[in-house]
Amino acid sequence: MRLRTLEQAHAELMSVDPSCALAKTALRRMVVSGQIPSVRIGAKYLVDIDRLQEYLFPKPGESKPEAEGKIRPVNIR
Repeated sequence: MRLRTLEQAHAELMSVDPSCALAKTALRRMVVSGQIPSVRIGAKYLVDIDRLQEYLFPKPGESKPEAEGKIRPVNIR
């Protein structure tokens, strides 16, 4: 587990992909909304950089994890 602040996480994403179009504000919104798992310490959010990269860059054949606590349709067949 490699915890980073949002600023550090964004900087690390930019080092992996310099043309990454994900803005810091968009990253913050995804963390605050719960799309990306995080830990809140005081006023800061800490993100596990490995899980962030898994979420943003899924391996072929893997689906993105569904956000917890959301209502989703259920097939009854």
